[in-house]
Amino acid sequence: MQINSDSNSATIHLHRLFATLYASSPHQSQSWGFLSMSIKSGSCLCGEVTFEIEGDFDNFYLCHCSRCRKDTGSAHGANLFSSTAKLKWLSGVDKVTNFTLPSTQHNKSFCSICGSALPNIQLGGELLVVPAGSLDCDIHITPTAHIFISSKANWDKDLHKFPMIETLP
Repeated sequence: MQINSDSNSATIHLHRLFATLYASSPHQSQSWGFLSMSIKSGSCLCGEVTFEIEGDFDNFYLCHCSRCRKDTGSAHGANLFSSTAKLKWLSGVDKVTNFTLPSTQHNKSFCSICGSALPNIQLGGELLVVPAGSLDCDIHITPTAHIFISSKANWDKDLHKFPMIETLP
């Protein structure tokens, strides 16, 4: 399936697809890189908000839509999706701010102090979305796909060809 639009209906369709695509898939027991049932910890940059995720991730999408690029300030969003994992806030839940772009399903949760992206629950509780960078642990799931590639930034080409430097140059 190829989607060439940032439209709200396409976004809703993809969110529903994410929620159901691998929920009962036999592939989860195979070596597709899916995490085994475990607890993953995460936090915001300033450390005021901490959380745990218990359960497996179904998918890991790198989203190039203009909305994900805008709210991450980067080439793409990098989000983990689960229809079964559970989110538990350990601290700072009062610092979690939720924003839904008016007239859309585009939703983002973030720390009200440092602005870091945080997990959120969408589709009436059916879908947990976790920004991959918000986790404090290694994950062993590899990205499932790049999505909304027709919306990719014009400078997002051949990035692997540029020098890779360990620290600030």
